[in-house]
Amino acid sequence: MSIMGTRVVRIEDPVFLSRGATYTDDLTDERLTGALHLTLVRSPIAHARITNIDTSAASESPGVVAVITNADLDITPAVLFAMAPKTMARPFLAADKVRFVGEPVAAVLTEEAYQGQDAADLVEVDYDPLPAVVDMNTALDGDVLLFEEAGSNLAGALQDAEFDEHLFDDCEVVVTQEMVNQRLAAAPLEGRAAAAAWGDDGRVTLWCSTQNAQAARDEIAGWLGIDPAQIHLIAPDVGGGFGAKIGADPEFALVTWLAKRLDRPVKWTETRSENMTGMVQGRGQLQTVTIGGNRDGDVLAYRIDVIADAGAYPRLGMFLPFFTRQMAPGVYDIPKVESRARMVVTTTTSTGAYRGAGRPEATAAVERAMDLFAAEIGMDPAEVRKRNVVAPDKFPFTNKGGVVYDSGEYAKAIDTVLEASGYAGLRAEQAARRERGDVVQLGIGVSAYVEITGGGAFSEDASVEVHGDGSVTVLTGTSPHGQGHATAWAMLASEHLGVPIEKITVKHGDTDLIPRGAGTMGSRSLQTGGVAVYNASSELAELARTRAADLLEASVDDLVVADGAVTVKGTDKGVTLGELAQREQLRVDTVFDSGAASFPFGAHVAVVELDVESGKAVVDRIFTVDDAGPVLNPLLAEGQRHGGIAQGIAQALLEEVVWDADGNPLTATFADYAFPSAAEMPSFSLIEMETPTPLNPIGAKGIGEAGTIGATPAVQSAVIDAVAHLGVRHIDMPTSPLRVWEAINTATGGQS
Repeated sequence: MSIMGTRVVRIEDPVFLSRGATYTDDLTDERLTGALHLTLVRSPIAHARITNIDTSAASESPGVVAVITNADLDITPAVLFAMAPKTMARPFLAADKVRFVGEPVAAVLTEEAYQGQDAADLVEVDYDPLPAVVDMNTALDGDVLLFEEAGSNLAGALQDAEFDEHLFDDCEVVVTQEMVNQRLAAAPLEGRAAAAAWGDDGRVTLWCSTQNAQAARDEIAGWLGIDPAQIHLIAPDVGGGFGAKIGADPEFALVTWLAKRLDRPVKWTETRSENMTGMVQGRGQLQTVTIGGNRDGDVLAYRIDVIADAGAYPRLGMFLPFFTRQMAPGVYDIPKVESRARMVVTTTTSTGAYRGAGRPEATAAVERAMDLFAAEIGMDPAEVRKRNVVAPDKFPFTNKGGVVYDSGEYAKAIDTVLEASGYAGLRAEQAARRERGDVVQLGIGVSAYVEITGGGAFSEDASVEVHGDGSVTVLTGTSPHGQGHATAWAMLASEHLGVPIEKITVKHGDTDLIPRGAGTMGSRSLQTGGVAVYNASSELAELARTRAADLLEASVDDLVVADGAVTVKGTDKGVTLGELAQREQLRVDTVFDSGAASFPFGAHVAVVELDVESGKAVVDRIFTVDDAGPVLNPLLAEGQRHGGIAQGIAQALLEEVVWDADGNPLTATFADYAFPSAAEMPSFSLIEMETPTPLNPIGAKGIGEAGTIGATPAVQSAVIDAVAHLGVRHIDMPTSPLRVWEAINTATGGQS
């Protein structure tokens, strides 16, 4: 019986629930004996010139070993993303200017961690304030420049050609809406952390919290101007990432440099407030969408114009509008599509990936546009969607963003979720409440989505080895931080080798042990890293049969691998894999390359209860179809769906990073940044649907980000739908009680 598709309980959990995880801050490695503790002096001002830094008092503080400023550094500012302008590089410690609240200005090294903040408070920095630039349109105007030498605040632009002024000429109905896809904080339970120790061999061991050890190693080496081979990077247990821990942070390189400079190990762990102001944040787009079509419900043209906030120093966030443009049409077969994206720098924290990374922004825009179009022509929003989706016989389908969708059943997904939700009954109940004028109204939101998984990282390394005692070690280039890879990869190896998963150890996140790997992001792991393990295990089984053939004096075709042994069919004659490994190393190294991304898809229906007197909306129910192909382990897949849906609901209702006009963060703690706990979540109705991809032998697509892509527009749509009969046309996310209340009062003139 195959283990694939079964609900195998996570083998990772007993350690986490008993001994506990070992995060970077928990390390007791002997190489870190006597480590100094780094505390960063961070700017309290968003934009200012630095006129003087006085470290004398701090240097005399108890336990202080050194206070380092930019003047002490011999490393050049880092270009944090390859496509970023070189004029917008970030110094490891601010030099003549600070550009966001929280930018590191000085480094304080102390014998004990508790001594650091007291000493840091004694560093006196004189600032000459400059105007803050928080608004994206203001940044685009360029009246105040963050980098004078750049000549503008434009970090980059993406557009194939100028907009066609005749794009909507054939349309009976044209609707335009400006909308905000707000900034979000990743808020992982473990913030950023790093520890570094140089050895006598001229190499450094660097531990850090990252989603991809190999890429982080290479980034840090590039920033420091050293050979990547000099860095042995280890990712211990990682307490959440959500995209914000892709690669390295400049602080990791600074820790490495300081350890070399002071000839002592150095450790750094940020506080929660540092995390909320220093770690890359997600989303941050100002979108203008225009949609046009005829009154029969056919959408003929669509345009999206994006201004994206890169923050003070351009990082991966400046690239993510590329995905927004690629996925602009979503699941729809729209004849004419145009898109543009301009990325600007602002005096705020830099942006990076956040669960979905560019694709949720595209889906939120086109789904909101579909709702606006449906309202304008008086058609049910679900019907408009079904009328315009890509037909199943058109796959593989090249969308107007230039990407090839591998497989899909979009209309079926919509029909399936509508049936599961009892959509017709919900609409009837909604009509009754509206007729009665109930205080609590019902809102119903529908969304359909398709997303890219594994985009730009198609290949992955894996090694599988059987040891003399019959146990198995799997080495993988993926880097889990909650996804359950130890369980999933053990299942894939067990499928071919027949070894119980309890005897299979999965290792990852060590660049000496696994020098090549792409890590975990973009929902790529199973379809690349998992398939690599699956293929390596299959190859290993074949190798075992070949070697056993001579030993058993049998034809290879007569041998089977099962229960950790090679046996002759129909007999009890055989040899264990452990015995074969005792005779000669039994190992296979392989690389799997899918050659292209896969495109999972789905549809969601959200049901909200909304109090029109207070504006408060509560998600009562949510129904989801998330089709990621065949499911390896339903327990893990459901967990990924639950997490994504929860974060999607959170963006629609609650979460938003906010600054005041002077660039001061107003959401720098969990007391100010609202996100839900499990207690605020509804029960999720997960409906099964599986459409395999032809790109890999198990047919799997990614599942990790589906919920954030589908749930967000469904919930936003449901909130607006609950008050649409009062004349409300649009409410930006988060649809907080205040925003809903204001929208109602604006629409009704205070007569609701």
